[in-house]
Amino acid sequence: MSPSRTDWIADFGRTADDYDRHRPGFPDSLYVRLASMGWIRSGLRALDVGTGTGSLALCLAERGLEVSGVDPSPGMLAVARRRAEALGLDVRFREGTAEDTGLEDASLDLVTAGHCWWWLDHERTMAEVKRVLTPGGRLLIANFSYLPTSGGVAAATERLILAHNPGWPKSGESGVFEDQLRDLDAAGMAEVESFSFVEPVTFTREGWRGRVRACSGVGASLAPRAVEAFDRDLAELLSTSFPAELVIPHRVFVATGRVGEARAGGADAPAQ
Repeated sequence: MSPSRTDWIADFGRTADDYDRHRPGFPDSLYVRLASMGWIRSGLRALDVGTGTGSLALCLAERGLEVSGVDPSPGMLAVARRRAEALGLDVRFREGTAEDTGLEDASLDLVTAGHCWWWLDHERTMAEVKRVLTPGGRLLIANFSYLPTSGGVAAATERLILAHNPGWPKSGESGVFEDQLRDLDAAGMAEVESFSFVEPVTFTREGWRGRVRACSGVGASLAPRAVEAFDRDLAELLSTSFPAELVIPHRVFVATGRVGEARAGGADAPAQ
């Protein structure tokens, strides 16, 4: 199993407003694909762990799922609750963790983890997921990552982040997370599989600055004055080197598996 939780400390509650305004949620094409596979459908009981501002949870609720969300950050949950109220959606958000959800055994059909898996204790999270899912229930780990292609604005931005925050561990990612598949296999999940695709996302310069302020290497880990200094440097970089409209490729990567259909002696039996 991949190492539990990165040593990097990030507090996204410090950047909840930028996160809500500027970080793009998963594209509609993901939900269309999940629905076509039968992995999401109206009436399923779902929990979104590491829900943050509730983007994934709210989109599932809009599609008729019965959804709750847990997150350790009160600031992020406050945004999620405001968004749910504005949309008229009945999503239950509560403070909690993926490792200890507080929910009943075998009470869920689906657990989702949207772009947060690296912040979790994987072994404890997998044990909790298997506890709260019904037999045959699905864990769906979804990621949506900008791609720092050579010569592009994302790569230049990452170099600037590292100049301001040299210890940041998440630069240069491809958006493909094979470790998530290994975690599913190691936990004995059935029908482990993955898929990925790339979609462009368009930002204004201001929107990209907000998106980057909301990342782990800037607003979630730097002191406020350091964030301001970084943002000034990024504004200058964008104005001198890149167009006013920025089209940045993003990769959707999904890893998923199911709890075995039958259980014996408290353990999951192999899938039939």
